[in-house]
Amino acid sequence: MSTPSVTISDIAGKAVLITGASTGIGAALARAFASQGAAVGLHYNSSVDAAEQLAKEIRKAGGKVELVKGDASHSGEMARVVEETAAAFGRLDGLINNAGGMVARVSYQEMTDHHYDAVMDLNARSVLSASTAAIPHLKVRGGFIINTTSIAARNGAGNGAGLYGSSKAFVSNVTRGMAKELIPFGIRVNAVAPGVIATPFHERYSTQAQLDAMLATVPQGRLGTAEDCVGTYLFLASAALSGYLIGQTIEVNGGQLMP
Repeated sequence: MSTPSVTISDIAGKAVLITGASTGIGAALARAFASQGAAVGLHYNSSVDAAEQLAKEIRKAGGKVELVKGDASHSGEMARVVEETAAAFGRLDGLINNAGGMVARVSYQEMTDHHYDAVMDLNARSVLSASTAAIPHLKVRGGFIINTTSIAARNGAGNGAGLYGSSKAFVSNVTRGMAKELIPFGIRVNAVAPGVIATPFHERYSTQAQLDAMLATVPQGRLGTAEDCVGTYLFLASAALSGYLIGQTIEVNGGQLMP
């Protein structure tokens, strides 16, 4: 398990639930938070083998992790995931709403109610249901919520990803609304908007030609990695480093979009 070269002392001892943590950015976050001494609730759904292997890796490196399974599209399951994590660690100090996906590339002309429900439930409803369940726990000591949105929330996406981008725009605005509502209770809410990150997400939804076209728009000249995103989440989780950042979305995209 690789560890960040910088130690962030106020993350150690915290209990953090990371949704969608079996692969990609979520898996990198699980490793990073565990290496900082946080107890990690590692949420997964269909990627059972990947989740179990990652948990084994974290434990071997001396980290503390609890596997929690649930379908992010269903409010009841996400509420259970939150409660199981809080019960396992006796507390909950942070929630990272990272679960999400494109489901499929579907143009607006071909969109169906079924596709709309699948995309919005996975990317939007999951953030609300997990956060709603987590808020009572986070109010006990204060804490943080970090939502994963996307560059697609600002640029409208394309090639059949428009509804995905719209669902992430919902997440971006929910971040601002939650931030205003929860900061009086000592709960800081912010978001991270990754650009084109080379993870199983794009292996599933993007062709090589699409990736090449996106790469051509990145000034840094390369696609991002899950590890490129980790520092931003750690920064937002640390009150010592980002205690006065409220309701912000930090773009991590190699210069592809500079709002």
